[in-house]
Amino acid sequence: MAYLSQEALEAMGFAYLGKNVRISDKASIYNADQMRIGDNSRIDDFCVVSGKVEIGRNVHIAPLCLVAGGTPGIVFDDFSALAYHGSVFAQSDDYSGAFLTNPTVPARFTHVTRAAIRIGRHVLIATNCTICPGVELGDGSAVGACSLVMKSCPPWTILAGSPAKKLKDRRQDMLKLEAEYLASETASAEK
Repeated sequence: MAYLSQEALEAMGFAYLGKNVRISDKASIYNADQMRIGDNSRIDDFCVVSGKVEIGRNVHIAPLCLVAGGTPGIVFDDFSALAYHGSVFAQSDDYSGAFLTNPTVPARFTHVTRAAIRIGRHVLIATNCTICPGVELGDGSAVGACSLVMKSCPPWTILAGSPAKKLKDRRQDMLKLEAEYLASETASAEK
């Protein structure tokens, strides 16, 4: 996978760009001036990222993902991940049939739901999942493959299905590993 150079990333005009950010040269980034990307984060091949998006540190967005922040915005907190073919939408047309749909139609004929999304720290979203407007995935939650998440969930929850439902609680062992990793990173920087 080829990544954009540091110079190319800086020329895109991000609102904030951390250290060691990797973005594939095959990813499509729109509205970079509305995006903040933290240290050590990565966006892979064939992703489309648009609108107001905040990506924390050590976040991974795998190939073929769609992240549409629109005007309300999407936040990916530190150490979160979106696996292959994941979709996160902060705005969505009304599918009831009461309105016209799609961006080619003037706004007065449509009804678009707009609501911010928060993907908490250490959240893992497996392959082929869709996250709908207004959802908050609590810290440490995990979403099973092919799930449709239409409602928020509490921290440290494992959920799956269409629509997604809680299966069980998730272990929190990773918090100790995070502390060790951050301490080692700090120690390396001080040398």
